Amino acid sequence: MKKLILHIFLFTALFSVKAQIPTLENYNQVWTTQSKNASESMPLGGGDIGVNVWVEQGNLYFYFSKSGTFDEHNTLLKLGRVKVELTPNPFKNDEGFHQELVLKDGYITVSQNNTEVKLWVDVFSPVIHVDVKSKEALTMQASYESWRYKNRKVEGRANNANSYKWAPQGDIISYKDSISFADNGIQFYHKNREHTVFDVAVKQQKMESVKEDMMNPLKHLTFGGVMKGTNMKSKGVYTGKYVNTDFQGFSLVSRKPSKKHSLELYLHTVQNEDVSVWKQGLQDLLASYKSKEKETKTWWNNFWDRSFIYTKTDNKTQKDSAYQIGQNYQLFRYMLGCNAYGKYPTKFNGGLFTYDPVYTKEDHTFTPDFRNWGGGTMTQQNQRLVYFPMLKSGDFDMMVSQLDYYLTLQKNAELRSQVYWNHNGAAFTEQLENFGLPNPAEYDWKRPEDYDPGLQYNAWLEYQWDTVFEFCKMMLEQKEYANIDIKKYNNFILSCLRFFDEHYQYLAKKRGRKALDAKGHLVLFPGSAVETYKMANNANSTISALKVITEKLLKLSSEDLTSEDVEYLKGFQMRIPPLNFREINHQKVLSPAKTWERINNTEAAQLYPVYPWKLYGIGQPDLEVAQNTYKLDEDLIKFRSHVGWKQANIMAARLGLTNEASKYTLLKMANSERRFPTFWGPGFDWAPDHNWGGSGMIGMQEMLMQEVDGKILLFPAWPKHWDVHFKLHATQNTTVEARLENGEVEIIKVIPESRKKDIQNLLDFTIIEKINLN
Repeated sequence: MKKLILHIFLFTALFSVKAQIPTLENYNQVWTTQSKNASESMPLGGGDIGVNVWVEQGNLYFYFSKSGTFDEHNTLLKLGRVKVELTPNPFKNDEGFHQELVLKDGYITVSQNNTEVKLWVDVFSPVIHVDVKSKEALTMQASYESWRYKNRKVEGRANNANSYKWAPQGDIISYKDSISFADNGIQFYHKNREHTVFDVAVKQQKMESVKEDMMNPLKHLTFGGVMKGTNMKSKGVYTGKYVNTDFQGFSLVSRKPSKKHSLELYLHTVQNEDVSVWKQGLQDLLASYKSKEKETKTWWNNFWDRSFIYTKTDNKTQKDSAYQIGQNYQLFRYMLGCNAYGKYPTKFNGGLFTYDPVYTKEDHTFTPDFRNWGGGTMTQQNQRLVYFPMLKSGDFDMMVSQLDYYLTLQKNAELRSQVYWNHNGAAFTEQLENFGLPNPAEYDWKRPEDYDPGLQYNAWLEYQWDTVFEFCKMMLEQKEYANIDIKKYNNFILSCLRFFDEHYQYLAKKRGRKALDAKGHLVLFPGSAVETYKMANNANSTISALKVITEKLLKLSSEDLTSEDVEYLKGFQMRIPPLNFREINHQKVLSPAKTWERINNTEAAQLYPVYPWKLYGIGQPDLEVAQNTYKLDEDLIKFRSHVGWKQANIMAARLGLTNEASKYTLLKMANSERRFPTFWGPGFDWAPDHNWGGSGMIGMQEMLMQEVDGKILLFPAWPKHWDVHFKLHATQNTTVEARLENGEVEIIKVIPESRKKDIQNLLDFTIIEKINLN
């Protein structure tokens, strides 16, 4: 009988363990075999540094990147590759091999044969650490490998990595770096020349009259670092070839075998004509640096505690499983956390984690610096998807890189309006360079002589000005969510609104005597409903943006604006035209615009009033109109997909269409085709595809929690049979932690507790409230 009771107890315990919703540790990535190549790398990072780590044929490798390392042509350069060799080699084969990404503490370990290598990045200083411990004394050789040891001509599609893309002007040279042994270390840096693609774009786009007033982020930009190791000395230089790119290696070797080794890479960036300024800054970092390993661990612990989504299923390996969507939500958020404090935002087309391009597209036999769609080109429609999920995840500190980046561009964007049209306002275009001008290839070199120099001569991008408002929305919502002081953004947002007001009155007066239509509204023509409905008249995406941003600015910032600005905004509200509708199968639906002339892309422009502008949704008027648009619009049905930046999952979640939302979420957030589950892509862009992951995160958040009229709606589009434990942020400095398991909803904690009264559970289950007085 005792044995029977014991067996029943053990069976029950095992069943209970199986039934539990995972925790963060369950999502650690553990590999028990070495990697074939760089495409099977594991991401690591912190602060503004990204590292790709892998073990190949017994050697440890990693690429490393830093935010803002743009060369003369605006290629986002990697800083190099490191190879670590241990003798005797503990990593000879796969037997006993273990590589693990420890999410909670933000580091990677590689262990085998009583040897462990720990790699971590200091969140608070630009330093990469490699620490080796072994039970027997080993010799360590660490080599810095660079393909930029010589000048390289960039030809053909390789130029898609820079701002010239398919339209290079003359020979494009990727200039060699300066690499040398110094003070028992290896120093490496790239210093931009005075003449860069900035100068080319300014001349091309007829902005030379104000060139001296413009912000230029590329001139004399210098970046690089030094690699040093404890008790290591220089060994010499060698040559080699990795995949299809030749390189030169510079080696350090330990002075004697030891059971412990440490290697550090110190990175530094500065913009100054005198390279000695960069060198002195690097020396200052070396002299003052004190390791903050404990503080870095605490940072990652706090990062994971402030937000999460854990999901469960009985089959972890099934490709389109509920388990994988939770795992990959966490893994992709980790990748975003690796560039928490970069000077520049995380790039949609690979972030800091690109690798040899031949492993993304076989015919792209270019250097590891390659990524499609440029390095310094910030494609706004893609970038917004990377940063919108940070509101509900509570990662407000990470949004600064993206939002303050726009502040640096404001003056250049305003100069465009003044030079071209002699009116006010910041003119931002799609395919935006990091100096605020249109990408020169997209602007087009073969333009009619009398074509307006302020316009892109481009069938996809012409008259697409309004994406900037999505970043204005993020600026404003920081205050709604976390009561963050947004005064520094007010003038920027006003300038963006003034551009639309003044530019479309300017265009109307060029066509005729009146600046407004018969009802006193702006005539937003020519316009664009995203990149899809072109030569649009009164695009709904633009109207929604103007309406929401003006309303939010008045609501949140009236006390910080001048009385003149407040009156201006109230008057501007009266000039915004109403949304447009049409009928399909005798049902009222949202229209992309009042009229349009052609379709150029496949975006769901008619649902932008649903997301990101949230004028339609659960608990809001005319929900059926928006749902009918989703279900009946033939373009939307044709465009629908889970790939890349596609947003069917988000739109379905916002509209309470649970089956559709879960279908596209399972597809979008399933494991990638690569070894690391969230190295999605290339999709429409590149791998890892960050706007693929960002749109997936947004969709999951919207499935779990939405807000309307002060109410917090739980599980508005979440399947009842998907067990989940989540913690997300809402407006009014609110966090909600809840669990859905085996058909029961448990609201674990709401902060502040006063907002419990605002919660409405949209699943038909019993609510169990756990009161935690702490």
